[in-house]
Amino acid sequence: MWRLIEQLHLPGWAGVVEILVLAVAFYYLIGFFRGTRGAAVLSGLVLVVVLLLALTHLVNLNTLSWILQRFSVYLAVAFLIIFQPEIRRALAELGKQSVFNSDPAALSVVEDIVAAATNLADQKIGALIAIEREIGTRHIQEAGTPLDSIVSPELLASIFYPNTPLHDGGAIIRGRRIVAAGCVFPLTQRTELSKSLGMRHRAAIGFTEETDAVVLVVSEETGAISVAYRGRLSRGIDEARLRRILGSILARSRPTQSGWSRVREKLDLTPSAVAKTEAILAELTEEDER
Repeated sequence: MWRLIEQLHLPGWAGVVEILVLAVAFYYLIGFFRGTRGAAVLSGLVLVVVLLLALTHLVNLNTLSWILQRFSVYLAVAFLIIFQPEIRRALAELGKQSVFNSDPAALSVVEDIVAAATNLADQKIGALIAIEREIGTRHIQEAGTPLDSIVSPELLASIFYPNTPLHDGGAIIRGRRIVAAGCVFPLTQRTELSKSLGMRHRAAIGFTEETDAVVLVVSEETGAISVAYRGRLSRGIDEARLRRILGSILARSRPTQSGWSRVREKLDLTPSAVAKTEAILAELTEEDER
């Protein structure tokens, strides 16, 4: 017994630091992928690699072990390709700049947006409105027409009025101003979505998959209002619920924080922090998958 204990090589202080760093890294890596499309892919990839490694060591499969060792060189490249959307979103989160704060003057824009969406829904006029938060959308704005106009229900209604030059694209709001209209939003690549979803809804989901914006969609067929956020789509939202969702999402921005503070808050996986995020996402049930 004592011989076995003596044969154990306990890690020194450097080994303890390495273990702690790896443990923290894996903890936040799992937390970041949790609930995303990449979570299932990551779980399957890890499971396959672990099973193959265990099999090669237990059965002494030298050829398979040699192949796995050579394959590990390309594993990093495969990881970047498979999880490219998640990695791009994480890098964008680290470099984001806040443009929307939670003071009453800024959140008063919510009332103008809600009024415009309700008016468009009553007339069954299709609309696609994105509210930029902290991740910039300049590359999408450049494909549209720059406006730089103060948000108002009348202006939003005129933009999406049928047969006008800008009614087919999407409008982007930053802070209290409409910065561009007639923009082409990226379509989601998800194949499991309902076939009943139109191009506006798919564009709204695709836009929120690449940025942290919240996107409103008004269906011209039914007049129903939908909200997309973080790749989730909620359909058939009434005026009160729309106001509550927009207020909850936009009130989370904190422009006075330093970059490190925003990163630390993003990596905060304590129960209270997770509960705040889940409370918002709970409003956005994925009815598009039903």
